[in-house]
Amino acid sequence: MLVLGIETSCDEASAAVVADRRTILSNIIYSQDHIHCQFGGVVPELASREHLRKIDGVVAAALEQSGVGLSTIDAFAVTCGPGLIGSLLIGICYAKSLAYYCDKPLYGINHLIGHMHAVFLEHDEPAAPYLTLLVSGGHTSLLHTGDDRVTRTIGRTRDDAAGEAFDKVAKMLGLGYPGGPHIEKRAAEGKAIIRFSRAKMSDGSLDFSFSGLKTAVLYHLRENPVTDRLIADVAASFQKACIESLVQQTGRALDQFPATALLLCGGVACNTPLRTALSHLAARYALPCLYPPPRLCADNGAMVAAVALAGRADPVSPLDLDGDPNLRIQS
Repeated sequence: MLVLGIETSCDEASAAVVADRRTILSNIIYSQDHIHCQFGGVVPELASREHLRKIDGVVAAALEQSGVGLSTIDAFAVTCGPGLIGSLLIGICYAKSLAYYCDKPLYGINHLIGHMHAVFLEHDEPAAPYLTLLVSGGHTSLLHTGDDRVTRTIGRTRDDAAGEAFDKVAKMLGLGYPGGPHIEKRAAEGKAIIRFSRAKMSDGSLDFSFSGLKTAVLYHLRENPVTDRLIADVAASFQKACIESLVQQTGRALDQFPATALLLCGGVACNTPLRTALSHLAARYALPCLYPPPRLCADNGAMVAAVALAGRADPVSPLDLDGDPNLRIQS
């Protein structure tokens, strides 16, 4: 079975052709970093306009690279939420048109489930139950897949996502966008000697909060002369605080929910110190820690197609599918 997956939830436009669950024949990703870097973050209107300009070429490139024709595609899958509504609608409308023209099924895919299935493009899906930490620019969630194979949200950020905090702190430090790679690079040159505050959930939940950490960085920069050494130390200290928050809540989740494996996915899963910290945490619980290669951590069409190929999406009418910017995984 061949599935063409389309992803346009934020600022990456991607299309991929995937066969038999994990054989990636093509995975074209068009990044808009060069457009949004001057703003230090994604500008929704600019993102949707660029998707409109590029989506046709991205899909054509995916088909060409895969070596298959449009008529041989068995089904189409597209991200329908969560994300920026303008961006989502570009991909949805394009996928609807293809499905209608080819008279093939269309699958609307939850972006968060897509990130989780990026792991299964590289590793076999573990036996349920298992725990997933999803960390990206727009989302930070703890997901638990139970014995019934249903994935439920057990923790989420109450304000900024971790990736968003990385972007905003990078902007404060005068670094580039996206912030994650720049923070990681400067952190390696500094020392984590600044004790930034970590949010603690007074209600004992498994939720996250990064707005206070971001504000603590802002106040520290206001109160101290900004030098190259300070920038490196702030980057190292912020990164350490962020990772410790993620690891702490994930550890609490492992104490409360049975798991055969720990998964890490999303754009921030590219961060090497985070991978190392999660691997150490998993080892303490005698669990494997599974994560995708960096090329599959970012938003991409292959992860969207993978959900459809795994049978985790219901077919919908090509004319009925709509975008939901606040789409959630059931709690």
